[in-house]
Parts: sequence; structure tokens; C-alpha cells
Amino acid sequence: MGVLAIGFVSCEAEFENPVNEEGFYDSGEADFSQYVSVGNSLTAGYADNALYITGQQNSYPNIMAGQFELVGGGEFTQPLMADNLGGLLLNGTQVAPNRLVLGPGADGALGPQVLAGQPTTEITTSPTGPFNNMGIPGAKSFHLVAPGYGSVAGVPQGLSNPYFARIATSESATVIGDATSQNYTFFSLWIGNNDVLGYATTGGSGVDQTGNLDPSTYASNDITDPQVFASVYNDQVNALTANGADGVLINIPDVTSIPFFTTVPLRAIPLDAATAAALNQQFGLYNTQALPLLVANGIITQEEANARMINFQEGQNYPIVTDDDLTDVTAILEGFLPPEQAALLGQLRQANDSDLIVLTASSVLGSQADPNDPTSIVGVGVPLGEQFVLSAVEQERVATASAAYNATIEGLANANGLAFVDARTALAQVADTGVPYNGGLLTSTFVSGGAFSLDGVHPTPRGYAFTANAIIEAINERYGSTIPGVDIGNYPTFTASNDVAQ
Repeated sequence: MGVLAIGFVSCEAEFENPVNEEGFYDSGEADFSQYVSVGNSLTAGYADNALYITGQQNSYPNIMAGQFELVGGGEFTQPLMADNLGGLLLNGTQVAPNRLVLGPGADGALGPQVLAGQPTTEITTSPTGPFNNMGIPGAKSFHLVAPGYGSVAGVPQGLSNPYFARIATSESATVIGDATSQNYTFFSLWIGNNDVLGYATTGGSGVDQTGNLDPSTYASNDITDPQVFASVYNDQVNALTANGADGVLINIPDVTSIPFFTTVPLRAIPLDAATAAALNQQFGLYNTQALPLLVANGIITQEEANARMINFQEGQNYPIVTDDDLTDVTAILEGFLPPEQAALLGQLRQANDSDLIVLTASSVLGSQADPNDPTSIVGVGVPLGEQFVLSAVEQERVATASAAYNATIEGLANANGLAFVDARTALAQVADTGVPYNGGLLTSTFVSGGAFSLDGVHPTPRGYAFTANAIIEAINERYGSTIPGVDIGNYPTFTASNDVAQ
């Protein structure tokens, strides 16, 4: 997917309100001398689909720790990767991809490309800890309290996390256990995004596990039951506050506001009048005979029949997609259609304005599925797979779970007298109107908006600086501190490079 190359900034960060007078800033009621941050990829500084040194150096906890130094904050250590490529090795074999950069694809068009090179970060070679940044990419809420989540032996089977395996104090350690073993005075906790994100980014391919209280039975793309989230999150807050430390809790943004879901247009299929007419003729019997027959026999409702109608027109069109939330009528359609047509139409519909098409669909939508069949255009002759489309029903499942998580987070912040950050509202501002800063406007527009990295999910350093400012503002409000924010315009966005893997 080609995108317009724009300039990027790379310079040293400055204070949003710099002063020279020593002692101007105040810590208020809190003690920032030893800060520990706990969370997932957002806490680690993950960006451009990888974890790498520059991203870690621009993580929001590291930015905050730099500001905490103005009010007595101490050293902030991070488990830095070995290079800026971002890949991971397990006994010399690469098990995680290199980062994305903006570079030329095979067709010469600029877009997100994998940076070429051999990574040097070996999982089995543990850096020296302890580490103040305990952000573990990929972690869900219940993973933070799971013994063995950092087991090197479990990585090949997908039973443990390679990023935690690299820094865990033992094979049976927990993330929370390793975090709370430190002599910290202030903490941040941002967890829960991944409890819905995998489901959303794969077009609802997982299962909504609401009602299932056993997370050991969950698959990687499932939605975590809100009661499970509430239980483990409460345990985490209790553990982090047990030594009397102050801290800040951050809620879950609306994951569907990120460019991963807002970049690919819904009307992505251009057709001339003749082609549209031919397609409508092809689906004519399905629209006028098959669907009414299914309704008449009580197999589907009229509402579902309306949703399954296929209609193309001259101009930009919605693609046809598969939807596993529709009734599977394949067997019935085989009664009066060829088997291949019946299988195609069994759970087929046309996308609509309520859908979200994910960023990864850009590589397949409109392409030729069968190189020997010029009619096999994905989205027209071949439906776009359901893993590329997040339907309204699936969006509602994500929203319901996220709302429950956020109620837990805010409730525990209030109950424990902790600072609370409404990241959901902050991200909505970036997505809806943009956030002005000295020199520009921070938006969620893919690449050019500056807030999100090339994976469409994680922030850029500039986006992390915005996040750090939002957290600092909440900390100041709760604890009466006067910690300054940073000038987000002095943080970079993406990296352009011609050195890409082909």
C-alpha cells in the first residue's frame, strides 16, 4: 500500500515549560525517587511492529522518568534490545520480525516495509536487571500474574512470552512479582488493551470468552471475560500498592479508533458500468430467488436477507466479504446451486458503512486470488476473508468488554486514591479533532498524522510523548505535583529507509 513520504524530525526533546531556576518544580504528595512501570507493548515502547532501542528510549515511562528527575526522580532502567532492527533470536533462529520503515516496495511505491538486516537480540542471553520498565509486549491482563510466562523453554511452543523470557528472574517468575520485588516508590499500570486487541485486529476471528472464568482455556485472539480482568487487575493493584507506593492507572482506549481500522476505505472497489452490470447479473438469482426462499422457509430473517443482498454500481463499491456471524446456508444452497457457488454464498454479504476493514487487508483487497483466473479479484469475484473485516456485531463485543475493563480500572483508582488517566478520551481527541502542538497537529491519520507508527496500532515517539504528557497531567492533578510536560513536536515520528527486505 503506497503512502506519501513526508519529512520527519529527529532531535533532542525539550520541556514544554522549561525553566532554569532550580527547585521550581515540586513533587507534591508523591515520592518519585524510584519509579516502576508495568504493562504491555505500549509501556515497553513498542513501535513499527517491533521493539527496538530507539523506541524504548522514547517509551512513555522513559519520557516520564526524565521529567521525574526534576522532582527527585532517580535512575530508570530498561531492558534495551541489542539493536535497532527489532527482531528476536532464540538460539540463533529469528522468532520475531524486524521493524517496519517507510520504504519502496517491489513496485517502487512507498509504504511500510520490513527493515533488512540480521537482528542480534538473543532471548537466551539475559540482560542485567532489575528493570524499572516492566512493559511486556503481547501481555494480556492475566499474563502479568501467570507463573512461567517468562519461561525460555516455553517460547517455542507459544506457552510463554519471549520478551519476558529475556528478563524474567526465573522460569517460574511473574511480571508482577518481578516488578514488586524492586524498592519502588511510584508506579504506573497500563494493561488490558491486548485483552480485546487480538480479537479486533483479526476481524473477530477469536471468541468472546465472556462467561468463561478460566483464562487457561483462551486462545490468543479471544476476548477476556470482564470478571477475569477485574479479578487479576485488582490483584495487581493490591500488589503494587502493598508497600505504600503511590501510582497511576490508565484505562483502555477505543481500539477501533486507531489507524489499523480507519485507513483502508470501505468503498475500495472501482467498477465501470459494464462490469457492475455483469456482476449484478451474476448475483441476480441469489438476490431474487435464493434469499427470498431462505426467508420463506424461516431459515434466515428478512433483516439478514437484506444484509446479504449483493449490489454493484458504477464507481466505488463495497467489497463482498465472508461473515461467520451470518447463518451458514451452504448446505441448503447446494440444493439448487453448483457446490462451489453454494460454498461461496454460504456466509456472504457486501460490506457496509458499519464495518471496519483492517490495515492488513490492503495487501489483498483488489488483488487477483488466482493468477490463472482474471475474474478472481478479492472483494469482487472472491470474497474478502472475515479476518480482514470487523463487523458491527464484533465491534460491539469489543466495546462492551472494554467498557467493563475501564469501569474496573477507574473504580480501583478511586478506591485506592491513585491517579487515573482517561486514555480513551485522549485518543478520541487525537482521532476526532487532532491535538495541536508547537509546530503542527497530531492526528491518527496513518503515517502523516504523526501519532501512530507504521504498524497502525502503536504510537510513534511523538505519540508516546503525548501519552506521557497526559499521564503527567493526571499525576499533577491527583498529587499536587508540578511536573512539566514535554514538547511533543521535538519527538520523531517514523523512519524512512531504502534498506528493506525484498
